[in-house]
Amino acid sequence: EGDKGQAVLLARRLNKLGFGLVATYGTAKRLREVGLECASVFKVNEGRPNIADIIKQGEIALIINTPLGKTSHYDEQAIRKAALRFNVPCVTTITGAEALVESISSKISEANIIVRSLQEIHSSQEKSVVFTT
Repeated sequence: EGDKGQAVLLARRLNKLGFGLVATYGTAKRLREVGLECASVFKVNEGRPNIADIIKQGEIALIINTPLGKTSHYDEQAIRKAALRFNVPCVTTITGAEALVESISSKISEANIIVRSLQEIHSSQEKSVVFTT
């Protein structure tokens, strides 16, 4: 819950950079409350399709996962395993996410790059960023 305020700021910046947003239900609700378009996805223990499923399907370009407490350990483990297996960058602290977003932002503005995934190039579908807190 403490990271949700910072997650909103990061999500807003990523959205302005052209990334779509996907989040677990609590975080997605918060992002929608502040006017951001965000798809919802189940946590691993809540059903299917869940966060690990969409990582496996190649729909995610970046994961920002800042888990809190012991109850999130199962999800955290599944998310990180899927990220590692499918070569999706996974940031686990808000500070790290802020640095990464700043880097992405500066590189895009330097080169005037449009963010597009391989899937978008080949099938007009965009990748998204996942937020789980």
